[in-house]
Amino acid sequence: MITCFIRYQIDPFQRDGFKTYAENWGRIIPRCGGHLVGYFLPHEGTNDVAWGLIAFDSLASYEQYRARLRTDPEARENFAMAQTKRLILREERNFVEVVDGTFEIPPKT
Repeated sequence: MITCFIRYQIDPFQRDGFKTYAENWGRIIPRCGGHLVGYFLPHEGTNDVAWGLIAFDSLASYEQYRARLRTDPEARENFAMAQTKRLILREERNFVEVVDGTFEIPPKT
């Protein structure tokens, strides 16, 4: 499995708009074939960086997902809304893989 790690530089004065944008992906991403790990807004410290993490079985699965996004009316609308409102100033994508034995390990009590 690979995870697309998206780093967004957002307009800190439009945090609520970006939150709506991220919430919309909660419906769209699973429908288009991605495993939404989550979107994360700044809380403390830097106020203009947010993240989105979406997992896929492979890069081929990611490419199929991207093709579905391009034809999904709600996805297109969400992209257009973010662009029109200038919510995102910059976006970076990296693909990462989990190191076995290091993910979702609960604390020992």
